[in-house]
Amino acid sequence: MRDVALQFGPLTIHWYGVLVVTGFILGLWTASRRGLRDNFAPEKIMDLGPWLLGGAIVGSRLLYVISYWQDDFARQPIWEIFMIQKGGLVFYGGLIGASLCLIVYVRLKKMPLWKLADVLAPSVALAHVFGRLGCLMHGCCFGYPTAVAWAIHFPKDHATHGVGVHPTQIYESLLNLALYAALAWGYRRKKFDGQIFAIYLLAYACLRSFVELFRGDYLPASRMLDQHLTPAQFVSVFLLIGGAVLYWRRSRAAAPKPPCAK
Repeated sequence: MRDVALQFGPLTIHWYGVLVVTGFILGLWTASRRGLRDNFAPEKIMDLGPWLLGGAIVGSRLLYVISYWQDDFARQPIWEIFMIQKGGLVFYGGLIGASLCLIVYVRLKKMPLWKLADVLAPSVALAHVFGRLGCLMHGCCFGYPTAVAWAIHFPKDHATHGVGVHPTQIYESLLNLALYAALAWGYRRKKFDGQIFAIYLLAYACLRSFVELFRGDYLPASRMLDQHLTPAQFVSVFLLIGGAVLYWRRSRAAAPKPPCAK
């Protein structure tokens, strides 16, 4: 765990922010190269970057503040809401915020939504690889205590008090890396627009729900459905349903129509 990357007098640059920005830039660049297969000029993808970044930051921070208001913000100065360089972003909020901005962007630019969503889907997984490494450096999203050989130990003043815990940040980074590779491979073989984005929703919902089994940073009060589900697992249920419905609808829309009987 190393929270601070650089410090110049009063200016502090945190590893969390550095890694999140690195992941976003790499994700956007790979999307700009991938989009060439569907005749998206690289500059069109790059122009989308500020929209996605703004939507992701606002959405992820808003959902975090709502989810942890009582624990982290109710007794803090109001400006703490905006201190995102310290961490405190919820991925699902960022996904929702970025998706809404994507919809607005394609309507303004008259671009095909599902074709563009397929271009971006693998890059979301790639950017998330670096985001979770940022969580590791910041010390958030940690696992529950364990004696496995690959357990990691945070400093004694960390919430884990130096006890060995599951490296859930690394679990999710590696799984997202595998998901990125699978989606990038599948993109070149997709059969209809929206297929890769729908597969991403389905796969990430399962991936995230699995990693959540090892998370130890949730307070009991934040769990849902009689404390059996974490907030992320609860949202994953809807993501799974949404991905399945999207896949079904897009595949039906792309299916060849039977000839009319005469």
